[in-house]
Amino acid sequence: MKINLDSRLLQVQENHDSDRLDRYLSQFLPDLSRSRIQKLIDEGNVQVNSIVCTSKKVTVKPGDRLQVTIPEAQPLDLQPEAIPLEILYEDDALIIINKPAGLVVHPAAGHEAGTLVNALLAHCPLAEIGGVRRPGIVHRLDKDTTGAIAIAKTDQAHQHLQAQLKAKTARREYLGVVYGSPRTDHGTINLPIGRNPVDRKKMAILPEEKGGRSAITHWQIQERLGNYTLMHFQLETGRTHQIRVHSAQMGHPLIGDPVYSAGGSVGVKLPGQALHARCLKLQHPVTGEWIEAIAPLPSAFVTLLEVLRRRGSAHHLYPAN
Repeated sequence: MKINLDSRLLQVQENHDSDRLDRYLSQFLPDLSRSRIQKLIDEGNVQVNSIVCTSKKVTVKPGDRLQVTIPEAQPLDLQPEAIPLEILYEDDALIIINKPAGLVVHPAAGHEAGTLVNALLAHCPLAEIGGVRRPGIVHRLDKDTTGAIAIAKTDQAHQHLQAQLKAKTARREYLGVVYGSPRTDHGTINLPIGRNPVDRKKMAILPEEKGGRSAITHWQIQERLGNYTLMHFQLETGRTHQIRVHSAQMGHPLIGDPVYSAGGSVGVKLPGQALHARCLKLQHPVTGEWIEAIAPLPSAFVTLLEVLRRRGSAHHLYPAN
Protein backbone atom coordinates (compact mmCIF):
# COMPACT_ATOMS: atom_id res chain seq x y z
CA MET A 1 0.00 0.00 0.00
CA LYS A 2 1.28 3.46 -0.85
CA ILE A 3 1.85 5.90 1.97
CA ASN A 4 1.13 9.42 0.79
CA LEU A 5 3.82 11.86 1.72
CA ASP A 6 2.34 14.81 -0.09
CA SER A 7 -0.94 15.86 -1.66
CA ARG A 8 -1.22 19.07 -3.67
CA LEU A 9 -4.55 20.80 -4.34
CA LEU A 10 -4.94 23.34 -7.15
CA GLN A 11 -7.86 25.10 -8.80
CA VAL A 12 -7.60 26.45 -12.32
CA GLN A 13 -8.26 30.18 -12.11
CA GLU A 14 -11.08 31.72 -14.13
CA ASN A 15 -8.65 33.98 -15.99
CA HIS A 16 -6.41 31.07 -17.04
CA ASP A 17 -6.67 29.66 -20.54
CA SER A 18 -7.46 26.00 -21.07
CA ASP A 19 -4.28 23.91 -21.13
CA ARG A 20 -3.02 20.34 -21.28
CA LEU A 21 -2.98 18.70 -17.85
CA ASP A 22 0.74 17.93 -17.65
CA ARG A 23 1.68 21.34 -19.01
CA TYR A 24 -0.53 23.14 -16.50
CA LEU A 25 0.80 21.14 -13.54
CA SER A 26 4.45 21.66 -14.52
CA GLN A 27 3.78 25.40 -14.59
CA PHE A 28 2.26 25.53 -11.11
CA LEU A 29 4.33 22.78 -9.46
CA PRO A 30 7.84 23.97 -10.36
CA ASP A 31 9.52 21.56 -7.93
CA LEU A 32 8.32 18.62 -10.06
CA SER A 33 9.78 17.97 -13.49
CA ARG A 34 7.46 17.50 -16.48
CA SER A 35 8.49 13.85 -16.78
CA ARG A 36 7.80 13.28 -13.08
CA ILE A 37 4.33 14.82 -13.45
CA GLN A 38 3.61 12.65 -16.48
CA LYS A 39 4.62 9.57 -14.51
CA LEU A 40 2.34 10.57 -11.63
CA ILE A 41 -0.51 10.91 -14.14
CA ASP A 42 0.25 7.51 -15.70
CA GLU A 43 0.22 5.88 -12.26
CA GLY A 44 -3.20 7.32 -11.35
CA ASN A 45 -1.96 9.85 -8.82
CA VAL A 46 -3.72 12.84 -10.37
CA GLN A 47 -7.43 13.64 -10.06
CA VAL A 48 -9.43 16.18 -12.04
CA ASN A 49 -12.66 17.18 -10.29
CA SER A 50 -12.30 14.13 -7.96
CA ILE A 51 -11.95 11.70 -10.89
CA VAL A 52 -8.67 9.86 -11.45
CA CYS A 53 -7.10 10.95 -14.72
CA THR A 54 -4.47 8.83 -16.47
CA SER A 55 -4.06 10.88 -19.66
CA LYS A 56 -1.58 13.75 -19.73
CA LYS A 57 -3.36 15.14 -22.81
CA VAL A 58 -6.61 15.92 -20.98
CA THR A 59 -7.47 19.61 -21.20
CA VAL A 60 -8.05 21.42 -17.93
CA LYS A 61 -10.44 24.38 -17.92
CA PRO A 62 -11.04 27.36 -15.63
CA GLY A 63 -12.72 26.20 -12.43
CA ASP A 64 -11.34 22.63 -12.57
CA ARG A 65 -10.09 21.25 -9.24
CA LEU A 66 -6.87 19.25 -9.42
CA GLN A 67 -5.33 16.97 -6.81
CA VAL A 68 -1.82 15.58 -7.19
CA THR A 69 -0.76 12.85 -4.79
CA ILE A 70 2.97 12.20 -4.47
CA PRO A 71 3.54 8.69 -3.09
CA GLU A 72 6.34 7.77 -0.79
CA ALA A 73 9.52 6.97 -2.64
CA GLN A 74 9.88 3.23 -3.09
CA PRO A 75 13.00 1.67 -1.62
CA LEU A 76 15.51 0.68 -4.27
CA ASP A 77 15.38 -3.00 -5.15
CA LEU A 78 18.87 -2.82 -6.60
CA GLN A 79 21.96 -4.26 -5.01
CA PRO A 80 25.18 -2.22 -4.83
CA GLU A 81 28.02 -3.93 -6.70
CA ALA A 82 31.72 -3.18 -6.40
CA ILE A 83 32.33 -2.56 -10.10
CA PRO A 84 35.33 -0.31 -10.87
CA LEU A 85 34.48 3.17 -12.09
CA GLU A 86 36.59 5.68 -14.00
CA ILE A 87 35.48 8.98 -12.50
CA LEU A 88 35.97 12.12 -14.61
CA TYR A 89 34.28 14.53 -12.16
CA GLU A 90 32.48 14.25 -8.82
CA ASP A 91 31.02 16.42 -6.08
CA ASP A 92 27.94 16.36 -3.83
CA ALA A 93 25.53 17.10 -6.69
CA LEU A 94 26.67 14.92 -9.59
CA ILE A 95 29.21 12.46 -10.87
CA ILE A 96 30.53 12.01 -14.42
CA ILE A 97 31.83 8.59 -15.44
CA ASN A 98 33.85 7.37 -18.41
CA LYS A 99 31.66 4.36 -19.20
CA PRO A 100 33.40 1.31 -20.67
CA ALA A 101 31.97 -0.84 -23.45
CA GLY A 102 29.76 -3.69 -22.31
CA LEU A 103 28.37 -1.84 -19.27
CA VAL A 104 24.60 -1.32 -19.38
CA VAL A 105 23.56 1.99 -17.82
CA HIS A 106 20.60 0.78 -15.75
CA PRO A 107 18.75 -2.48 -15.03
CA ALA A 108 16.24 -3.67 -17.60
CA ALA A 109 14.92 -6.96 -18.93
CA GLY A 110 17.90 -9.25 -19.45
CA HIS A 111 20.20 -6.99 -17.44
CA GLU A 112 19.00 -7.16 -13.86
CA ALA A 113 22.44 -6.66 -12.33
CA GLY A 114 25.98 -5.63 -13.21
CA THR A 115 24.92 -2.20 -14.49
CA LEU A 116 26.35 1.27 -14.03
CA VAL A 117 23.58 2.00 -11.53
CA ASN A 118 24.59 -1.03 -9.44
CA ALA A 119 28.18 0.19 -9.47
CA LEU A 120 27.20 3.73 -8.51
CA LEU A 121 25.03 2.58 -5.60
CA ALA A 122 28.16 1.04 -4.07
CA HIS A 123 29.97 4.34 -4.49
CA CYS A 124 27.55 7.18 -3.67
CA PRO A 125 23.91 8.20 -3.08
CA LEU A 126 21.78 8.80 -6.19
CA ALA A 127 18.75 10.96 -6.92
CA GLU A 128 15.50 9.04 -6.48
CA ILE A 129 13.68 11.02 -9.14
CA GLY A 130 14.96 8.82 -11.95
CA GLY A 131 12.81 5.93 -10.71
CA VAL A 132 13.35 2.69 -8.86
CA ARG A 133 15.51 1.17 -11.60
CA ARG A 134 17.03 4.37 -12.97
CA PRO A 135 17.98 6.47 -9.94
CA GLY A 136 19.96 9.54 -10.93
CA ILE A 137 20.04 8.72 -14.64
CA VAL A 138 19.79 11.90 -16.70
CA HIS A 139 20.80 10.57 -20.12
CA ARG A 140 22.02 7.24 -21.42
CA LEU A 141 24.68 5.62 -23.56
CA ASP A 142 24.17 2.36 -25.44
CA LYS A 143 25.73 -0.74 -23.87
CA ASP A 144 28.78 -0.72 -26.16
CA THR A 145 29.09 3.04 -26.59
CA THR A 146 31.88 4.33 -24.37
CA GLY A 147 32.56 7.71 -22.81
CA ALA A 148 31.25 10.49 -20.61
CA ILE A 149 27.91 10.14 -18.86
CA ALA A 150 26.54 12.35 -16.07
CA ILE A 151 24.51 11.00 -13.14
CA ALA A 152 22.67 13.14 -10.58
CA LYS A 153 23.12 12.57 -6.85
CA THR A 154 20.19 14.79 -5.81
CA ASP A 155 16.70 15.41 -7.18
CA GLN A 156 17.51 19.09 -7.66
CA ALA A 157 20.57 18.21 -9.75
CA HIS A 158 18.52 15.72 -11.77
CA GLN A 159 15.88 18.31 -12.67
CA HIS A 160 18.49 20.94 -13.49
CA LEU A 161 20.52 18.63 -15.74
CA GLN A 162 17.44 17.35 -17.57
CA ALA A 163 16.35 20.94 -18.17
CA GLN A 164 19.75 21.68 -19.72
CA LEU A 165 19.42 18.74 -22.09
CA LYS A 166 15.91 19.83 -23.06
CA ALA A 167 17.03 23.43 -23.62
CA LYS A 168 20.05 22.17 -25.60
CA THR A 169 22.49 24.15 -23.44
CA ALA A 170 24.36 21.00 -22.40
CA ARG A 171 26.84 19.93 -25.07
CA ARG A 172 27.50 16.28 -25.99
CA GLU A 173 30.29 15.49 -28.44
CA TYR A 174 31.21 12.07 -29.83
CA LEU A 175 33.95 10.51 -31.94
CA GLY A 176 33.09 7.66 -34.26
CA VAL A 177 34.76 5.73 -37.07
CA VAL A 178 32.55 5.02 -40.08
CA TYR A 179 32.80 3.06 -43.30
CA GLY A 180 33.52 5.12 -46.40
CA SER A 181 34.41 8.76 -46.82
CA PRO A 182 31.77 11.53 -47.01
CA ARG A 183 32.16 13.92 -49.93
CA THR A 184 31.93 17.05 -47.79
CA ASP A 185 33.81 17.85 -44.58
CA HIS A 186 30.78 18.65 -42.41
CA GLY A 187 27.01 18.65 -42.35
CA THR A 188 23.81 18.24 -40.35
CA ILE A 189 21.35 15.35 -40.37
CA ASN A 190 17.82 16.40 -39.44
CA LEU A 191 15.64 13.31 -39.71
CA PRO A 192 13.08 12.08 -37.16
CA ILE A 193 13.73 8.76 -35.44
CA GLY A 194 11.24 6.28 -34.02
CA ARG A 195 10.84 2.64 -33.14
CA ASN A 196 11.22 0.39 -36.19
CA PRO A 197 7.67 -0.85 -36.94
CA VAL A 198 8.98 -4.22 -38.19
CA ASP A 199 11.77 -4.90 -35.67
CA ARG A 200 10.93 -3.35 -32.29
CA LYS A 201 14.52 -3.79 -31.07
CA LYS A 202 15.75 -1.32 -33.68
CA MET A 203 15.20 2.35 -34.35
CA ALA A 204 14.59 3.82 -37.80
CA ILE A 205 14.04 7.04 -39.71
CA LEU A 206 10.32 7.51 -39.24
CA PRO A 207 8.03 10.42 -40.19
CA GLU A 208 6.66 12.33 -37.21
CA GLU A 209 3.09 11.45 -38.23
CA LYS A 210 4.05 7.80 -37.73
CA GLY A 211 5.68 8.27 -34.35
CA GLY A 212 9.12 9.62 -35.25
CA ARG A 213 10.61 12.28 -32.97
CA SER A 214 12.81 15.17 -34.04
CA ALA A 215 16.49 14.13 -34.21
CA ILE A 216 19.34 16.46 -35.17
CA THR A 217 22.99 15.43 -35.47
CA HIS A 218 25.83 17.75 -36.53
CA TRP A 219 28.91 16.04 -37.95
CA GLN A 220 32.41 17.02 -39.04
CA ILE A 221 35.25 14.97 -40.45
CA GLN A 222 38.23 14.67 -38.13
CA GLU A 223 40.44 12.43 -40.24
CA ARG A 224 40.12 10.62 -43.56
CA LEU A 225 41.53 7.11 -43.27
CA GLY A 226 41.36 5.69 -46.78
CA ASN A 227 38.05 3.85 -47.02
CA TYR A 228 37.16 4.85 -43.45
CA THR A 229 36.63 8.17 -41.66
CA LEU A 230 37.03 9.43 -38.12
CA MET A 231 34.01 11.63 -37.46
CA HIS A 232 33.10 14.20 -34.82
CA PHE A 233 29.41 14.25 -33.89
CA GLN A 234 27.51 16.80 -31.83
CA LEU A 235 24.02 15.96 -30.65
CA GLU A 236 21.27 18.55 -30.60
CA THR A 237 18.73 15.93 -29.52
CA GLY A 238 19.18 12.64 -27.70
CA ARG A 239 17.11 9.93 -29.36
CA THR A 240 17.85 6.25 -28.84
CA HIS A 241 20.62 5.08 -31.23
CA GLN A 242 20.58 8.55 -32.84
CA ILE A 243 24.15 8.70 -34.16
CA ARG A 244 24.06 5.05 -35.20
CA VAL A 245 20.82 5.48 -37.18
CA HIS A 246 21.82 8.80 -38.75
CA SER A 247 25.25 7.51 -39.76
CA ALA A 248 23.71 4.47 -41.43
CA GLN A 249 21.12 6.68 -43.15
CA MET A 250 23.84 8.85 -44.75
CA GLY A 251 25.49 5.70 -46.12
CA HIS A 252 28.37 5.65 -43.65
CA PRO A 253 27.48 3.30 -40.77
CA LEU A 254 29.71 2.99 -37.75
CA ILE A 255 32.38 0.31 -37.81
CA GLY A 256 31.46 -2.59 -35.55
CA ASP A 257 27.78 -1.69 -35.22
CA PRO A 258 26.02 -5.06 -34.88
CA VAL A 259 22.57 -3.61 -35.65
CA TYR A 260 22.88 -0.92 -38.30
CA SER A 261 26.00 -1.92 -40.22
CA ALA A 262 26.60 -4.72 -42.70
CA GLY A 263 30.22 -3.71 -43.24
CA GLY A 264 33.00 -6.28 -43.12
CA SER A 265 35.73 -6.78 -40.54
CA VAL A 266 38.52 -4.21 -40.30
CA GLY A 267 40.92 -6.62 -38.61
CA VAL A 268 40.49 -5.16 -35.11
CA LYS A 269 38.47 -6.86 -32.40
CA LEU A 270 35.88 -4.35 -31.20
CA PRO A 271 33.32 -4.82 -28.40
CA GLY A 272 30.67 -3.10 -30.52
CA GLN A 273 30.23 0.08 -32.54
CA ALA A 274 33.24 2.42 -32.72
CA LEU A 275 31.48 5.30 -30.96
CA HIS A 276 32.83 7.24 -28.00
CA ALA A 277 31.22 10.09 -26.01
CA ARG A 278 34.40 12.15 -25.81
CA CYS A 279 33.18 15.43 -24.30
CA LEU A 280 30.33 16.43 -22.01
CA LYS A 281 29.91 20.11 -21.19
CA LEU A 282 27.22 21.22 -18.76
CA GLN A 283 26.38 23.86 -16.19
CA HIS A 284 26.78 22.84 -12.56
CA PRO A 285 23.25 22.53 -11.08
CA VAL A 286 24.24 24.33 -7.85
CA THR A 287 27.09 26.76 -8.59
CA GLY A 288 26.18 27.55 -12.18
CA GLU A 289 29.79 27.08 -13.26
CA TRP A 290 30.50 25.30 -16.52
CA ILE A 291 32.02 21.82 -16.31
CA GLU A 292 33.76 20.14 -19.26
CA ALA A 293 34.55 16.46 -18.86
CA ILE A 294 36.83 14.83 -21.45
CA ALA A 295 36.77 11.03 -21.61
CA PRO A 296 39.99 9.41 -22.89
CA LEU A 297 39.56 7.05 -25.84
CA PRO A 298 39.31 3.35 -24.92
CA SER A 299 42.16 1.09 -25.97
CA ALA A 300 40.15 -0.71 -28.68
CA PHE A 301 39.31 2.62 -30.31
CA VAL A 302 42.96 3.73 -30.19
CA THR A 303 44.06 0.42 -31.71
CA LEU A 304 41.50 0.79 -34.50
CA LEU A 305 42.83 4.23 -35.41
CA GLU A 306 46.45 3.02 -35.34
CA VAL A 307 45.66 0.09 -37.64
CA LEU A 308 43.73 2.24 -40.13
CA ARG A 309 46.49 4.88 -40.17
CA ARG A 310 49.14 2.28 -40.88
CA ARG A 311 47.20 1.00 -43.89
CA GLY A 312 47.68 4.19 -45.82
CA SER A 313 48.35 7.89 -45.71
CA ALA A 314 45.77 9.67 -43.59
CA HIS A 315 44.78 13.25 -44.22
CA HIS A 316 44.56 14.70 -40.70
CA LEU A 317 42.23 17.66 -40.33
CA TYR A 318 41.77 18.06 -36.57
CA PRO A 319 43.39 16.45 -33.52
CA ALA A 320 41.46 13.42 -32.26
CA ASN A 321 42.55 13.85 -28.62
